[in-house]
Amino acid sequence: GSNGPFSNFIQFPLPEGGNGAGAVAPGSAGKNQHAGALDQGLQAANALTLLFTFLAYTIPIYESIVADTKWGRFKTICVGTAVGAIAHVLLVIPAIPSVIASGNALAPFIIALLILAFAAGFVKPSLGPLLCDQCPIDKQQIKTLSTGERVILDPEMTIQKYLTNFYWAINIGAFFSVATSYSERYVGFWLAYLLPGIVYMIMPVALWWCHSRLRKFPPQGSMFLEGSKVIAACYKNGGWKRAFKGGDAFWDQAKPSIQAADGVSAKSSWDDLFVDEVRRSVKACYIFFLIPIFNVADGGFGSVQNSQAASLTANGVPNDVISNFNPLTIIVAAPLLNYVIYPFLRKHGLMPGAIPRIAFGFFLASLTMVAGAILQWQVYEQSPCGYHSTDCDEVAPISLWAQIPLYSIPAIAELFVNVTSYEIAYTRAPAKMKGLVYGICLFSSALSSAFLQIVNPFMKDPDLIWPFVAAAVANFLVAIALPFIFSDTRKELVNLDLSHSRMDKVETESVEEKVLTDRASLYEEKHEKN
Repeated sequence: GSNGPFSNFIQFPLPEGGNGAGAVAPGSAGKNQHAGALDQGLQAANALTLLFTFLAYTIPIYESIVADTKWGRFKTICVGTAVGAIAHVLLVIPAIPSVIASGNALAPFIIALLILAFAAGFVKPSLGPLLCDQCPIDKQQIKTLSTGERVILDPEMTIQKYLTNFYWAINIGAFFSVATSYSERYVGFWLAYLLPGIVYMIMPVALWWCHSRLRKFPPQGSMFLEGSKVIAACYKNGGWKRAFKGGDAFWDQAKPSIQAADGVSAKSSWDDLFVDEVRRSVKACYIFFLIPIFNVADGGFGSVQNSQAASLTANGVPNDVISNFNPLTIIVAAPLLNYVIYPFLRKHGLMPGAIPRIAFGFFLASLTMVAGAILQWQVYEQSPCGYHSTDCDEVAPISLWAQIPLYSIPAIAELFVNVTSYEIAYTRAPAKMKGLVYGICLFSSALSSAFLQIVNPFMKDPDLIWPFVAAAVANFLVAIALPFIFSDTRKELVNLDLSHSRMDKVETESVEEKVLTDRASLYEEKHEKN
């Protein structure tokens, strides 16, 4: 909830007639005003919010290596939580009215922002894997229920359910931004930053309570350096031509058995199995590097959309409260997918694979950007200031609620793109690289922020329609091309997906249990023969 008010705090000046804490003027005078404090403009707001996102999603790569090699996931989360508590306290200081009035609020705000980004970077990449570590089974098992039915306990489907519930819980916290939006508008930014800090202090208590109840694995060591050596050996022995083609011809160049068969004497600290594990992890990461295109459409234009909202008729509604339709939609849609839609599709053999799910998410993102472009065009057409509506003192006669599709549609898309990406990151990576691959998955958000930082100088009136158009085209092209680009990966994953189709969902001991009598019989017959 703390980062919700960032854009308004940075971009807009103190409202005329307000209380000096950033709140709007009382009564009708503040009906279409917007909370503000630093008056740094749209581009500064864009730059700082993107910097926060970039750091919060870049630090996880370093954190994942620390967690895998030294501290373990739980301790790393605890360290990040402690740093986050400090950041929340510091964040209140620049929002104090006397500090804002002195003109010295920007520097302490940036310091607090950087510390908060560091804390987020240490917590984010370990929470998901730690949750998945609680899965009580690591391979498919057969169990006979009290009804006599034989069921298969499947870790893959259990992890998918865990991660969807995890994403649902994250967005319950994100929905707290409703409180911060109204706090900044009617009281001031000091309260908007204080409230999330108070709620955040529950986290250390929760960690203490969970400590003895969690299944915690000790650090297993990161294979980042060894994996890098494997890739380097493939390039050295196979060349760039084979690297472009990929496949066995490229990866076999690092396998000790292949080198020995070719008469090459090379001392390797890895075996053939590890090369295959690295290959599987790298192929998962290929998908992640397309996700920045999705992230641009999914809130990447946050400050631009926030500024767009400020050009609409608010009628007393905070301009940034509309963004809370993103977590609200996820809170409603995630349980529907997890407990209604996905079980129905599996039962009838219609469950789409990972790649088609991600492609569908990109298609929804494209629709979102089309809606954004049309809305921005209408703002320009109907604003009293025409194609310079961003800094206009008057608003366009379009309701603020017209922005709902810009947040609700990509929220649904996140459940197909982000959750599926987390699932691929955890299930396809070997044990010693799960944290790193998960961190690389999160790093995709940092790449989108870096790209937006580059184009930030061009995102201004009268050209704010074209960023939406470009993002719409890019997401649509990826949605079409994704199944073809990753056809090999899709074939590998489809075996997992087929194993989950035509299954009824039965809940037992917190594990997703699926009825598949014929498959259970085949499984038993195979092992009896062995």
